[in-house]
Amino acid sequence: MAPIVVVPYDPAWPSQFEEIKASLEQILAAGSYLSIEHVGSTSVPLLPAKAIIDVDIVVKREALDSVFAALLEKGGYVYRGDFGVQDRHAFRHPELLPTRNVYVCVEGCLGLLNHLALRDVLRRDEALRKEYGDVKMELARQQLELNPYCDAKTEIVLKILAKAGFSEESMAQIVVMNGGPAPNVMDSSAGAPAGETVTTCSSSA
Repeated sequence: MAPIVVVPYDPAWPSQFEEIKASLEQILAAGSYLSIEHVGSTSVPLLPAKAIIDVDIVVKREALDSVFAALLEKGGYVYRGDFGVQDRHAFRHPELLPTRNVYVCVEGCLGLLNHLALRDVLRRDEALRKEYGDVKMELARQQLELNPYCDAKTEIVLKILAKAGFSEESMAQIVVMNGGPAPNVMDSSAGAPAGETVTTCSSSA
């Protein structure tokens, strides 16, 4: 697996998301989804990121089948599975640019709440955004592959989720659903877990 490449913020990313959103709106039946959200690090102004646009399509559970069919049959997307994240389903397109990860998320699911919380906290907290960006750039300089890169971001990601008001239980669930063991101890005031090696990398954030 190739090392992760993190690049400085590109002001074109929001317009690229809008282009992807418009194409999805053409594919999906009106009323089949609740919203289409720009998530991941490309959704946060001034934050370095992997140059992949992350998109969450938020749906009610009963709409999953129709949205899946539209993406697969009309849109040419490929289903990649849920990667162990309940109620969040990943799709990629083999040809379309800009490169994107598309997730179909059942409203209220923890994977969706995780994506939205990371985005919203980083958009409004300049100091935390800079800290997270510095961590990402330093890890990229180490030429880490995806799993070690994600593992190394765990502490700062949990700090962001604590800032968003996530409970220790919810943060532990997010860690586990992304392939790591539950944290043993969490200091929610600092947001820092004690002594775990985990993965909290569910998107390009």
